[in-house]
Amino acid sequence: MISVCLASYNGEDHIHEQIKSILDELGPDDELVISDDGSTDSTISIIEAFHDPRIRVLHHQNSSGRPTENFQHALKNAKGDFIFLADQDDVWLPGKCRKMIALLQQYDLVVSNSIVVDENLQPIHPSFFDFLGSGKGIVKNAIKNSYYGSCMAFTKRVLQLSLPFPASREIGHDVWIGLVAEVVGKVLFHDEPLILYRRHNSTFTLAGMNQKSQRSFVVKVWSRVVMLSTIIKFQLNYKLWKKG
Repeated sequence: MISVCLASYNGEDHIHEQIKSILDELGPDDELVISDDGSTDSTISIIEAFHDPRIRVLHHQNSSGRPTENFQHALKNAKGDFIFLADQDDVWLPGKCRKMIALLQQYDLVVSNSIVVDENLQPIHPSFFDFLGSGKGIVKNAIKNSYYGSCMAFTKRVLQLSLPFPASREIGHDVWIGLVAEVVGKVLFHDEPLILYRRHNSTFTLAGMNQKSQRSFVVKVWSRVVMLSTIIKFQLNYKLWKKG
């Protein structure tokens, strides 16, 4: 069974297109778990208009606008053996699920490449991997994250070991899951683009794409220290748990 976990908030402009592209990939026994963070636009009515029993809507209004907590709410309610993350404004390409599930027979977490597009789905860059320098590595990704949730799928075991997410605001849900997977299993960065990754002014991670971060150097260094120390602590505890 596949669980797709999507965090929504005021996504009326693009969420219909994204949900349709996801449902086209799912089988009758799979699910799309949507955690909504108190949308005030027509997001919920758009979702409900699908009248699809595979969709489960959860209402979550306690994350103060933080996607990490909203995603955690969806993930805690996922029932599947294989978990996919999805943003509310991208578009999945045909064959995404089938190809990712095939790779998950050998790997614990897979990150697919994506085509970067603008708000109207016009290509900006043919390979997000090339643009970002994506790849494995705990230190590498603690310094510059290339685990983007919208491109990730993983096993239930990775999810269970990742929850609950660290309380620190310096650690995003996607990079945490990616680093945990590196510690406990095998990770693959798959070069084939399997989504259209939409970029626009309201995108939460816009600063990571074309704009310089407004955070000071000290704050950025501190966030990396927090990230590395937290994953190292997890790694040590995991090794002790395995020995026990």
